[in-house]
Amino acid sequence: MKTYTLKEIEQHKSTDQEVWLVVDQKVYDVTPFLENHPGGKKVLLNAAGTDASEKFWQFHNQKILDTVASKFLIGTVGEAPQAAAQDGSGEVNGQEEETEEEEEEDDTYFGDLVPFGDPSWYQDWSSPYYKPSHYKVRRAIRKFTDTYLIPNAYEWDQAKEIPPEEYKRIADFGILCAIAAGGTGWPDEEYSKGIPVPGGIPSEEWDAFHNLILLDELSRCASGGIMYGLLGGFGISIGPILAFGSSELKSRLVGPLLRGEIRSCLAITEAEGGSDVANLTREAKKTPDGQYYVVNGAAKWITNGVYSEIFVTAVRTGGKGMGGISLVVVERKFGGVKTRKMECMGVLASGTSYVEFDEVKVPVGNLLGKENKGFALIMHNFSGERAGIAIQANRFARILLEESIKYACKRKTFGKPMIEHPVIRAKMANMAQRIESTHAWLENVVYQTQQYDADTLTIRGGGTMALLKAQASDTFEYCAKEAAQIFGGLAYTKGGQAEKVERLYREVLAYSIPGGSTEIMKDISIRQATKVAQIMGAKL
Repeated sequence: MKTYTLKEIEQHKSTDQEVWLVVDQKVYDVTPFLENHPGGKKVLLNAAGTDASEKFWQFHNQKILDTVASKFLIGTVGEAPQAAAQDGSGEVNGQEEETEEEEEEDDTYFGDLVPFGDPSWYQDWSSPYYKPSHYKVRRAIRKFTDTYLIPNAYEWDQAKEIPPEEYKRIADFGILCAIAAGGTGWPDEEYSKGIPVPGGIPSEEWDAFHNLILLDELSRCASGGIMYGLLGGFGISIGPILAFGSSELKSRLVGPLLRGEIRSCLAITEAEGGSDVANLTREAKKTPDGQYYVVNGAAKWITNGVYSEIFVTAVRTGGKGMGGISLVVVERKFGGVKTRKMECMGVLASGTSYVEFDEVKVPVGNLLGKENKGFALIMHNFSGERAGIAIQANRFARILLEESIKYACKRKTFGKPMIEHPVIRAKMANMAQRIESTHAWLENVVYQTQQYDADTLTIRGGGTMALLKAQASDTFEYCAKEAAQIFGGLAYTKGGQAEKVERLYREVLAYSIPGGSTEIMKDISIRQATKVAQIMGAKL
């Protein structure tokens, strides 16, 4: 890349001489961008021929430099380099040329060190929960997210899709298999053979805290569309297949799902029922020969539905109420399955869909668990779904705080940086207070999942998980509002410096409603806690 002196750059400050400017020691010829600059060409002309770094960072973020500005990069600032030796000695002017060697990362301080921008153990706070394998997974997922998810979040949101080749890339890195592992253990080699474990750790070491780190780090993409595309579709549908599917069903479907060759979704919600799962009306009647269920009905707000080949579907096979519900795996290839994408406020890349089942013949071997016993499976699955929602929501809240702090440190109002205004610091303190307390609760609950069996957790932990989900989504909502106020008009504009804030603000409802609305979660938490307390002998 060519090197220019500051005197040379100063000569290019009008349209007659081309318009050059400098940002962070790099030279940009912005002449072709004059008529397209959102703020008008005068902004560029006023900065022409100068080092515009301070002005640039006041209004833009790194993504603008990497995407928009990179098209106009022509060189760097500095003196012209002296000729290198031609004798192949690897020396320049008698000096040995330096070579960069990749140093092993020091895990003592991890990330950008923005206050409260990461969990406290990232910044040398002691924790009883984490060991070297957790550090390795953290590093691997952060690098993947920074490289492939964050740079594409805006484009995938606009396109309303995670491109198939990118979904496959995610699978090939081992992320889908890790999501399927959850906190219960890596899938059997029969299904996961050849799929790497993120961070290169032994698969048998995978535990609930690896899962927490996985979801937390992926959520740094600041896109509910990406996270729902991975968790709200695949993540909440693969679990019931692995836990309750027949050997034949698992051997046929699990491998292709883990490798990203086909996609799956969970079809529970109906337009009429919403959170009232026990009274769903979608039905499945057995054929006279007892070999098939014939499924009729519809499902709404089904994440990933439009892209899916596999639908883990709740149906009514018996009488009224929770005792007549079963869970079956409907495959698109059976025929009679129609999907159409729904236009929603947020999580745009996730493919939220309306699904119709019209006389779909499903082999009885596709039943999960036992007939008319599906409600318990759904409730068991809800705990994991709510945990995932809580992890995502709290990391999104962190992102909103992190973006607010970084912006407030460089944005000046009334003659001084915003961070120096007490009212702004108060907003940040209230955000941090909620985020840190929610994360501490998350870690405590994750720890309990390692101490008790699934049935005990469903009984004793169901109410707690419901309340934690409500707490995390409330925290997300609060931080979205406060961050938007800090960014002002920028947060009302798609793309640009407040891209993450604008997108996440639109996605708040996708975390406070799905998986059980906040009001219902709070009610369930107290009802279930009271019942458990009575069983344990509480004097109420």
